[in-house]
Amino acid sequence: MAARIPVLLSRNPYEVIVGHDILRRTGEFAGQLLPATKCAVITDNNVGPLYAEEVVNSLEHAGFQVTQIEIPAGEKSKSMSTAEEVCDAMIGAGLDRRSFVVGLGGGVVGDLSGFVASIYYRGIPHIQIPTSIVAQVDSAVGGKTGINSALGKNLIGAFHQPTLVIADTATLDTLPKREFNEGFAEIIKHAAIRDAEMLDGLANITPDVLPALISRNVKIKALIVVEDEFERHGLRALLNFGHTIGHAIENIAGYGRYLHGEAISLGLAAALYLSEKKAGLDPAVSARVLKALQGLDLPTTLPDDLTTPDLLAALSRDKKFEAGEIRFVLVSELGTAFVSKDVTESDLIEAIEHLRK
Repeated sequence: MAARIPVLLSRNPYEVIVGHDILRRTGEFAGQLLPATKCAVITDNNVGPLYAEEVVNSLEHAGFQVTQIEIPAGEKSKSMSTAEEVCDAMIGAGLDRRSFVVGLGGGVVGDLSGFVASIYYRGIPHIQIPTSIVAQVDSAVGGKTGINSALGKNLIGAFHQPTLVIADTATLDTLPKREFNEGFAEIIKHAAIRDAEMLDGLANITPDVLPALISRNVKIKALIVVEDEFERHGLRALLNFGHTIGHAIENIAGYGRYLHGEAISLGLAAALYLSEKKAGLDPAVSARVLKALQGLDLPTTLPDDLTTPDLLAALSRDKKFEAGEIRFVLVSELGTAFVSKDVTESDLIEAIEHLRK
């Protein structure tokens, strides 16, 4: 049984379908929403060999003409050059403004395929099929698409809501342990800002509980996105808890040294420290969250070779800064988050140095 979670945006509402072993129904789900025309399935060379055949066959059986495009796995593919190569392949295959894009993979594939869909013929539909925990609970929902600049992560992009998200928890069975665990940084973030009870039991996750856990997180993300689709009112910014310093670490370390969730784990540790200092968060609560991160083998200590000046330079380019003003998400207690303008550069330096201890 698949759960259908609505994302009730006023202009572009859609559903997130969560279930086990539902990839084979991709063509059925797509056919309910889109005319039988051409589409591109964008995947990477890790996910493609595992799941592309099933998705492509399902789409073709439903009457769609499918072009499969495979990109190299990894953060380096979130680039303008890769986006251009994908667009050229779609043009060569005869896709037009009535066509659509399917992104089959983790966060990199979802961000890139969404960005391509947002610019191809000035915007065509996009179906997200996330195959990692990070993508299923976070990046596939909400319409943020983007690629990286040499100067920062996700600095080039567009809001382009998907037409549909299909989250098959069976795809999580093939994730290596490190990739499986990193996704829980986003789940722990959701627990910290909206659902404290979710922290309980995260160290003993079994496949049978994953559909309910993924659905629980999608509902949190969906509600926040609906209230602040374009991140204009501050509410959606709450989803950036741990991401300000986390993205800087990911950028300075060089994409590949840390997985996204591992960098966010470090960012969460820093944000917890600042929440104690600036928002009165109980240190025992911080310790509880840190224990959850460490229980999933996620890092909470920053190595010395990632220097504070380099991290500050990366932070200054972050999208979460407005007119040079720092907007930092803090929690006063588990489940209660807010955007603070009281965090100074000195505070950021102190938090970064705290991570080294």
